[in-house]
Amino acid sequence: MPPLLEVKGLRTEFRTPDGVVRAVNGVSYSLDAGETLGIVGESGCGKSVSALSIMRLIPAPPGRIVAGEVRFDGQNLLELSDGEMRKIRGRQIAMIFQDPMTSLNPVLTIHQQISEAIVLHLGMTAGQAHARAIELLDLVGIPDPRRRIDDYPHQFSGGMRQRVMIAMALSCNPRLLIADEPTTALDVTIQAQIVELVSRLQRELGMAMIWITHDLGVVARIADRVVVMYAGRVVEEGAVDDIFDNPRHPYTLGLLGSVPRLDEARRDRLRPIEGMPPDLTREFRSCPFEPRCEYAIARCGEAEPPLVAANGSSHRSACWVWESLGTEEAEGSGPSP
Repeated sequence: MPPLLEVKGLRTEFRTPDGVVRAVNGVSYSLDAGETLGIVGESGCGKSVSALSIMRLIPAPPGRIVAGEVRFDGQNLLELSDGEMRKIRGRQIAMIFQDPMTSLNPVLTIHQQISEAIVLHLGMTAGQAHARAIELLDLVGIPDPRRRIDDYPHQFSGGMRQRVMIAMALSCNPRLLIADEPTTALDVTIQAQIVELVSRLQRELGMAMIWITHDLGVVARIADRVVVMYAGRVVEEGAVDDIFDNPRHPYTLGLLGSVPRLDEARRDRLRPIEGMPPDLTREFRSCPFEPRCEYAIARCGEAEPPLVAANGSSHRSACWVWESLGTEEAEGSGPSP
């Protein structure tokens, strides 16, 4: 079967006083129905902008999608009118954002905000939408949903507001759910609850999901495949076990080595990635990670490596020297179970 979502050569830019920021620069990946794809990388690597590009939510100006295709169920979303895209956004593809307090309207009740999409996309009456909203709050674990349905966002804790956002995202039974770092603003205990909740609902409802995060532990737990982004590009892609057990890009290896571990063998070996991410207003004609890479050779500074599969596998890497990556460094470098 063809993939549910196929992103091809996506490029998104922002015009600033300092120049054109190439936030997403030729990104390609695909997602099958029911599959979970993890997208990881440092802040500023283009993870969130790629998701907003899929949803056609890039603020213009200063941003714009300048090239590429985003095919959902065979249809290129970038060619749709604004009205056609609104019918897909929320109904077929839903998104959970980082900060629920800035995503929820402070002057509308929870009932009003959940019911709006239900009435618009599913054509339910006000009474039916009210009952559906209560059902959704119960689904995501809001205590006493019949009473809380008419509360305002400020009357909920951070974790409860994020649960409301999940309820809104699931209100129309979307085929694809994009979760953009949905646990960033929450404490560790609540983070674990939200991850478990979204993962369970994804399995029960059979949705495909893109989980965007910098937390490799979450990716190891819930993802089927992983895309590693750096400087607006995909630098590695593969099954989750391949990425964690056999990384083929120095940046991926650096991310794994930066994760604290509890076992004795790795406790004293935390290795941060030296240097800073590159200036995305620059045009790169070499590997963008080369200035920070301990494995770099002369060729890395002369030409940008293509993203290719090694040995005929589905594990792809954009690196000239992936075969020389130290197996000792890679072994056990992933997050603790």
